[in-house]
Amino acid sequence: MSPVPGGAHRRLKTMTHLELLDPQKHRRLRLRARGDAAPHFVQIVTGEFAAAAASCPILFTKEAATGNLFAGAMFGLKPGESFLQDALNRGGFDPLNLQRDGFFISGEHIVIDRHNARFSETEGEPLFDEAQQPSAPLRQIQLALGQLQAGIEATNVYIRTLLGLNLVEPIDISLDFAGGERLALQGLYTVSLDRIGDMDDAAAIRLFRSGHLQLAYLMSASLKQLPILARLRNQRFAGSR
Repeated sequence: MSPVPGGAHRRLKTMTHLELLDPQKHRRLRLRARGDAAPHFVQIVTGEFAAAAASCPILFTKEAATGNLFAGAMFGLKPGESFLQDALNRGGFDPLNLQRDGFFISGEHIVIDRHNARFSETEGEPLFDEAQQPSAPLRQIQLALGQLQAGIEATNVYIRTLLGLNLVEPIDISLDFAGGERLALQGLYTVSLDRIGDMDDAAAIRLFRSGHLQLAYLMSASLKQLPILARLRNQRFAGSR
């Protein structure tokens, strides 16, 4: 989910639908509006935590390929179910990773996934104007990519700091729904406020001055959004059971 595909130039040789964005080659390319479908868990960076915490839970999970932790915003309780629109209505949080859907960074260049449904030559907003300069939608995506690029390393530093202080703990979430359904969410992690409280003063001061303490409290506070997700799910599916 990174904005930087690993070894993107090498991948371009084998994944022909990935192309370096070029104002001449793509002068007729247009960008459709994003559809309603959205993942139930979206990778975010620390710069998004404040906005995300007002709309959805923020949790850690592990990348399947590497086992490394990453931070994500939860918009649904299982794959195929998303309440992103409800989060947008309540708090206005729109993840950078969804804003830049179909666009990546390779070095100093932008790479596009030509198989992404957002791209068209007949529908949507043009990517470039008549002077072959980026259009307003493309400038917004460039901004989102830049914020993601800057935020990934800051987020990795935050996670490494928490792990180094043994402040990350697993969280098992069990929720009951109408009709007797129970969902058990596993493979998720959060910050241990108890362990933060047990830190020595020097470590606590370092955590505070780095800004990581505030991020930890934002993650913890965001868990209050879990009952709201459960209520939204009950309301959506109550009539179908």
